[in-house]
Amino acid sequence: MAAGLTGTMPVITRGAPFERFAMDDLHGQVGRAVTSLVAKRDISITVLYPKGSIANVMAVGTRFQNMTGVQVRYVEAPLDDINSKILLAKLMRDADFDVALPATFGIPDLAQAKAIRNLDEFAERYEPTRFRPTSLYSIGDYYKGSLYGYQTDGDAYIMFYNKDFLDNAEEAKRFSDQFGRDLTVPTTWKELDETIAFFHRPDQGIFGGSLFRTAGYLPWEWWIRFHSKGYFPLDSSMEPQINNQAGIEALEDLIAVSSHLDPKTRTDGLFENWKSFSNGKTFCDIGWGGSQKFFNQPSSGVRGKLAFGPTPGGYIEGRLIQTPYFNWGWNYVVSANSKNPEIAYLFTLFACSPVISTQSVGQADGYFDPFRNEHYDDPKIIETYSKEFLDTHRFSMANSIPDLYLDGQGEYFGALRENIAAAAAGKLTSKEALDRTARAWRLTTFRLGKQSQLEQWTYLKSRYPNDLPRLLK
Repeated sequence: MAAGLTGTMPVITRGAPFERFAMDDLHGQVGRAVTSLVAKRDISITVLYPKGSIANVMAVGTRFQNMTGVQVRYVEAPLDDINSKILLAKLMRDADFDVALPATFGIPDLAQAKAIRNLDEFAERYEPTRFRPTSLYSIGDYYKGSLYGYQTDGDAYIMFYNKDFLDNAEEAKRFSDQFGRDLTVPTTWKELDETIAFFHRPDQGIFGGSLFRTAGYLPWEWWIRFHSKGYFPLDSSMEPQINNQAGIEALEDLIAVSSHLDPKTRTDGLFENWKSFSNGKTFCDIGWGGSQKFFNQPSSGVRGKLAFGPTPGGYIEGRLIQTPYFNWGWNYVVSANSKNPEIAYLFTLFACSPVISTQSVGQADGYFDPFRNEHYDDPKIIETYSKEFLDTHRFSMANSIPDLYLDGQGEYFGALRENIAAAAAGKLTSKEALDRTARAWRLTTFRLGKQSQLEQWTYLKSRYPNDLPRLLK
């Protein structure tokens, strides 16, 4: 990234003002830098935040205001509207905010529209080299190699398993006799689907799973199932691969296991899903850190009764690979319309510094989940989530495959969502659904410019974790 900047601006020593200080005082150094920049002027910044996260954001804003004298104001937006509100502010050439928290998957759209500020220059000046190594997931912070935000929420998908099912000796014997393997936390989708079917006994009020089956969630599960079969969704020329045999099998498997889920999954939203699984009558569920906050409440029927695992994987070249998935998350960005962009940037760095972000994530009433290594040893965070959950969560964060961080992400995933839902409802075959999606993807790529999309896709493929770029086709 620095190499791309040197031709247009002076060479800056990365993080020079903060480089020599300990990372646990990064917030203090930022605070002092802001105080110097403000120089006793009456300055305020406004933060646009998603509904439900005010506790997390105020934990940052209050400390920042007390340390710097900069007044921090707050504007709330509905979860599903915040990205569009940022885009609208750009189109209207006006904004009532300096810092915003869009969903991470929307950053390419916001960056391409120039609705948020490219942060390369500020990062070169202020971000210490030691800042990134302990941040577990940062793929979504960048678009075409440039920095546009700081991840502040660790939304990797996690599997939840009821230990009352797994620890039952009689069930374990029956399972072993039927499948020739031990009854344990599944490691592949095939194992998961078999175990869900084994435990599904609706006539007894017992269900195999609570995996989401409403249209908004279906593409996420298919995305993981597809990757675990060894393919990228697009090839090296932006041609969709989602409708190949692996994609069709992944969708057919998803549809087949649906008959062994709690019937309420067809209509349950997020909070209804949590309540259904908490009654203790279902083998497994899928969710995020917010799910575990709910399940770990004293009133929960599954508190202390859960085992955890990353989302299942598959075998590629005879080797088991797991493909955890980061599919949401909130991200601190700076509005392109901010009149104080440097101070706004420093607020985002302050917010994601080790000490301040730990305090923010530690707010049990907020949405933000751990995303830095430092968070996993904090006693308050451990109490909120449990040590067992956090061990799985840290692994999943460090090994997550990314969302489709392309310009037009909503358009690509909208087509996938619509057609998978149609297949799940029996209105299309799996092949028809994915063929239609592939055609829609080609049109989106053409409309937005193949070369521009290919530039970002090539970059994104290189950022897949571990050696997946070598293993996936």
